[in-house]
Amino acid sequence: MQLCWDQDKYITAYLYAAKVLNSKKFPGTDLPYMVHVSLVSMEVQAVLQVEPGLNGDLALQCALLHDVIEDGGKTYEQIENVFGTTVADGVSALSKNPEIADKAIQMQDSLRRIQQQPREVWIVKMADRITNLQPPPEHWTPQRIKDYKKEAIEIYDSLHSVNAFLAKRLQIKIKKYGKPK
Repeated sequence: MQLCWDQDKYITAYLYAAKVLNSKKFPGTDLPYMVHVSLVSMEVQAVLQVEPGLNGDLALQCALLHDVIEDGGKTYEQIENVFGTTVADGVSALSKNPEIADKAIQMQDSLRRIQQQPREVWIVKMADRITNLQPPPEHWTPQRIKDYKKEAIEIYDSLHSVNAFLAKRLQIKIKKYGKPK
């Protein structure tokens, strides 16, 4: 079976993200942040298995790097210098604009920028939210959980057309989110 992505490019992006996010913990847990990044890339790898013709390098590099600007303090230019303009554009679109104070507008802005990117970037955003729809942290209020679920629905509504496989996974995760087991 032929891979649609380069393992060396994957390793380079993985190690870059690991160095940048090394001291961070996955919110609400004591797990290293790279657990989240690894799970997002796993969701993307699953899509690459079921949908031929995607640029696996772009999808996986963006999956691995999707939080290095927003949560790791890297700049667009730093990403561009190592991974090129297309990956930097994708990572930038996946990052919230810190100059926008209102979280709802921040998400709308990010989704608008994602929709201007190749399909692979859309897939990363859906995979990211699927991964984030684990049981909410215990300290979250019912309103915070409700708002997060509403945001997930907004992501679904904006991006579900890109891939039926991920759309179904996201839909199931949204339906189960915040409900007691």
